[in-house]
Amino acid sequence: MPYETVLYATDGAIATITLNRPERLNTIVPPMPDELQDAVERASLDGAVKVIVLRGAGRAFCAGFDFGGGFHHWDEGMTTDGRWDPGKDFAMATSPASGPVPKFMSLWRSPKPVIAQVHGWCVGGGSDMALCADLVIASEDARIGTPYSRMWGSYLTGMWLYRLGLAKAKEYALTGRPLSGTEAAGAGLINRAVPFAELERTVAAEAERLTAIPSSQLSAMKLIVNQAYENMGLASTQTLGPILDGLMRNTPDAGEFIGIAERDGVRAAVTRRDGPFGDYSQAPAGEQPDPANVIEP
Repeated sequence: MPYETVLYATDGAIATITLNRPERLNTIVPPMPDELQDAVERASLDGAVKVIVLRGAGRAFCAGFDFGGGFHHWDEGMTTDGRWDPGKDFAMATSPASGPVPKFMSLWRSPKPVIAQVHGWCVGGGSDMALCADLVIASEDARIGTPYSRMWGSYLTGMWLYRLGLAKAKEYALTGRPLSGTEAAGAGLINRAVPFAELERTVAAEAERLTAIPSSQLSAMKLIVNQAYENMGLASTQTLGPILDGLMRNTPDAGEFIGIAERDGVRAAVTRRDGPFGDYSQAPAGEQPDPANVIEP
């Protein structure tokens, strides 16, 4: 079936899912979460597929949820008569049938290993998505972070918490500070960082190595690790996260933030949010992803 926001392809035992909104840095809008889940389930049911690769087209993996139009593309599940409806919001956000987080978690639930190939911006909800994968390999100049820690959000999948130790989890939760791919690997948030020129080759080689292992063995080892983290309360964290996210999207400060985005554009809003920290789009060019690093779908 054709997709609007992702591409799906197979090559031997490897399925590749490509987020495909490059003109918008692969920001998340409906139906991307649904299409992601569908593509993951498609690969999971294909007996010829043993490994899944998730990547982004263009110059970013995913720059988070798209709020350029004021987030109105989610209104049906979050508002009543034009006003935020907290009951509808938390019900939608936590439901397996409609919530983005349960759909991101299709990467986690798939019995087949998933490798996230990260380059460029991997921020906000994009980082929540990528960290649901089993292995994360990034370009050294990628930037991974949660600017919503400062305004308009909360951890969704909770994977930042489970992949980091307490000291680092608190640091990045409270500051929203981004990490380069190199820093993320050093902190244990991701598995490896390589120069962009080597990224696709490195991911392909890792995927190919995994195909040499029986599918049942891969599934068993993924399941036992996942179960250990489920026993740590992952499901309850993922229930609370989207509820807090809804609250943080609707404080007076958040209303002012999204109002600036609607009136003056996203750039004006993020300039106000990140300017005091001098990072993300407000960082010097040398501290941002190289815009020439592009993945062709």
